[in-house]
Amino acid sequence: MGQDTARDWEFTDDRDHLVRTARRPSRPVAYLPTGAALHDHGIRPAGVFGSAHDDPAMPDPAKAGGLPLADLPYFGAGPALDLDALLAAEPDLVVALSYGGGQVYGIDPEAAKHLEEQVPLIVLDVGGGRSIAGIRDRLTALARSLGAAGQPEAEAELAASERRLTEAAAGPVRPRVLALSPAGPDSVHLARPFAWPDLAALSAFGVGLVDPAPGQGANWATTTWAEAVGLEPDLALVDVRSNASPLGDALGPGVPTLPWNPELPPSAQEHTRFHTAVAAFIEAVQL
Repeated sequence: MGQDTARDWEFTDDRDHLVRTARRPSRPVAYLPTGAALHDHGIRPAGVFGSAHDDPAMPDPAKAGGLPLADLPYFGAGPALDLDALLAAEPDLVVALSYGGGQVYGIDPEAAKHLEEQVPLIVLDVGGGRSIAGIRDRLTALARSLGAAGQPEAEAELAASERRLTEAAAGPVRPRVLALSPAGPDSVHLARPFAWPDLAALSAFGVGLVDPAPGQGANWATTTWAEAVGLEPDLALVDVRSNASPLGDALGPGVPTLPWNPELPPSAQEHTRFHTAVAAFIEAVQL
């Protein structure tokens, strides 16, 4: 929970760490998709950083949502995170993620330790078992504690997109939806739906997600394109992050695709867009 008074501010993060400052932070630096979600709440970050998968010189636009990247400092990614530049920007809060166990994602452990000694650090958990609604609610709680106003219109649009998706998925035709990340001309990573909160949410709304065969890989099953095509998807959700390989014509001409960001900013606006795109495809199949 967060709290703001005339004298102090506090927030308990998902490591169960209580972060307390003398004043409510106004210059947060955040992991890129988290910064995008804060921006959707009207909280403009003082800068963003990426993960080890990202280009250290350029933020991934697929993760950036509505952030004005041209006007926003980018402090690098993973091992190439420029701590000196980040600290020189005088942030009063850093917002990072964890995929479980409290370990900070996107920042090397020693760098994270050094950073937390200099600036208050909040870690939000987006790991397995967390629902997309739960992740979004935690980000919303942080944004509200930082002074963001409520968003009744965005929440209403999100609820409408969820109803639309549920109604579409309940139609007479239930298309097979396969989420994947291209790995090159000879291989592809197939997403295990329940390892990804946004895909698990689609399944909960009734969308027919294709689950690859059991095997190695908790989040992905790496296989050949021939095997992916053999699963006979009616729709492919294709990873559009910059670390994914181009899709090309690997799926052939018969499989329609939609862009998919496995690190979707956890805001009502971004989730509404995602649900609406999938619902529109399913509705078209029903015709």
